[in-house]
Amino acid sequence: MKLILEIVSSGTAYLEKRKIDEARLNMEHLLAHVLGCRRLDLYLRFNETVPEEDLVNLRELLKRRGEGEPLQHLLGTVEFCGHEFVSDHRALIPRPETETLVELVLKKCATAPARVLDMATGSGCIGLSLAKAWPLSEVILADISEDALDLARLNASRLSANVKLLRSDLFEKITGSFDVIVANLPYIPSAEIPTLSAEVKRDPILALDGGPDGLRIVERFLTDALPHLNSGALIALEVGHDQGVPVAERCTELGYLNSSTAPDLAGIHRFVFANAPTKEPVAPDTDL
Repeated sequence: MKLILEIVSSGTAYLEKRKIDEARLNMEHLLAHVLGCRRLDLYLRFNETVPEEDLVNLRELLKRRGEGEPLQHLLGTVEFCGHEFVSDHRALIPRPETETLVELVLKKCATAPARVLDMATGSGCIGLSLAKAWPLSEVILADISEDALDLARLNASRLSANVKLLRSDLFEKITGSFDVIVANLPYIPSAEIPTLSAEVKRDPILALDGGPDGLRIVERFLTDALPHLNSGALIALEVGHDQGVPVAERCTELGYLNSSTAPDLAGIHRFVFANAPTKEPVAPDTDL
């Protein structure tokens, strides 16, 4: 039997040869997963040995990771905004930059909104995080993919979150209006899909492909959202690394107010915010 320190070192070297970023961190996560402990606990156990049956499981996980299968899929879960989400092939992996989007939305809303829509919800990480922060709000998770909705439903159950789920091609089956609509839509130009990393290619193509310029679905969203927004309602989007300013400008052209961008932790302005225009009150239908 090998010592934990030896296993970490040899596994790291294996992943480095296969060009896996953060090879040691990946190796530590996989070993901790197999041993059923926290990653940091490994540092207190370096001189312990690992049973052969655990090594068999670890070798299989290492092989799959070396072939480009995402770490989050191998672990089965990922932490997002302080909650644990199941992550697999059915939806985009929840990513750290999207946590910033959730944090910014929470900051922009002084009080909990009455009605919230998470469009293209995927795993549900955005909408469910907002639902946990705003337990009295009505939160709807919508997606065109039934597989994604099944995953979001599983995550909602695990978090005991009170949400509604709806299969809809953007606003096709959405009724009523909202105070907040947030979306992480497909925004990668079609021609760039073949150039993506092996890991990103494991995400559903439906959640990646944004059409020829990457903004086909974003354009539909911005146009179709307007009738479903209350006066002054907030829209919040995550877009590509070079799309923030063009999307904010498009918001202004369509009549949105206060269009702006915000950076992620790397300084990339990938978040777009805008407010719905104020709606004129409807005059009563009367002859008096």
